[in-house]
Amino acid sequence: MIPTIVPFYAAVLGLIFIFLSARVIVARRQFRIRLGSGGQEPLERRIRVQGNFAEYVPLTIILLTFLELYGAARWLIHALCIALILGRCLHAYCVSRTDEDIRQRRAAMGLTFGALAIAAIGVVFYSGQRLLG
Repeated sequence: MIPTIVPFYAAVLGLIFIFLSARVIVARRQFRIRLGSGGQEPLERRIRVQGNFAEYVPLTIILLTFLELYGAARWLIHALCIALILGRCLHAYCVSRTDEDIRQRRAAMGLTFGALAIAAIGVVFYSGQRLLG
């Protein structure tokens, strides 16, 4: 079976990552900083948004792919992928702002952690069934 749902969302997330990376590059040029943030909070925020995205998205996508390969319900795969995208976009919005709303940031992390946790639990369940089979 070839996954058909997760690759679409992975591609969307890839485009978002390119956008976030471009924002870091623009800020580095603006502040003339090649490495680190140079103490510039706007650059530091962009770096962390991109870095946080890079930390959470790959593992979640891998787990979601396994979940799809194991035959989990299509609606569940769509829901988890959408939650991941919404969580990462909301997180990027919140952390990019100097007046960030911690409630929105918590919601963003809740969406991300929810997708990650449900995917991980699902993979443990499906792979456990096959191992004990």
